Amino acid sequence: MLTAPAKPRVRSHSTAMASRHNRAMTRRLLPLLTFACLLGACAGTAPRAAVDGVTFVVVRHAEKAAGADRDPELNPAGLARASELARRLAREPLVAVYATGYRRTQQTVAPSAAAFGLAPKLYAADMSADAFAAQLRATHPWGTVLVAGHSNTTPDIVAALCACAAEPMPESEYDRISTIRIADDGRPALHVTRYGSPAHAP
Repeated sequence: MLTAPAKPRVRSHSTAMASRHNRAMTRRLLPLLTFACLLGACAGTAPRAAVDGVTFVVVRHAEKAAGADRDPELNPAGLARASELARRLAREPLVAVYATGYRRTQQTVAPSAAAFGLAPKLYAADMSADAFAAQLRATHPWGTVLVAGHSNTTPDIVAALCACAAEPMPESEYDRISTIRIADDGRPALHVTRYGSPAHAP
């Protein structure tokens, strides 16, 4: 029994034109799509070269509540300063946050830590500044690290990190922010400025 030959498929002129148009569009868009994918991949992780070296930001805890409590919390001015610190560090590649076991230091760094999804690491308030600085430098070769201390420990931590002199800190001073940038070659540079509402001796 003979089978009738299958009828050839005839593509309409409009279908052929659409197919050619689609292929041409694909060729034109492929480089752009490839570039977009590469850009998206790069956005998720900053190139290591962009954050080579490490920066330590060292502050004293913000204003604390008055009273006889040996472990006071921050007062409203202190909470506002902690929020200001977080805003100041918002564009930094924050990789770690350190506070002592006292609530005032933990509350000072809390907004900054929360903004980056970090859990503050606790260190002993009576740990020697040299030992603590050595630990920080060994643990963090890159990125930005926030450290909160006390009026009688913060200058020593700064001095140990920068291998330079740091001014003593009176009890009334809360607005000093010390930034120690350590380059790839190990050379430190200290920059001291103020943040938030003025809170230091004239």
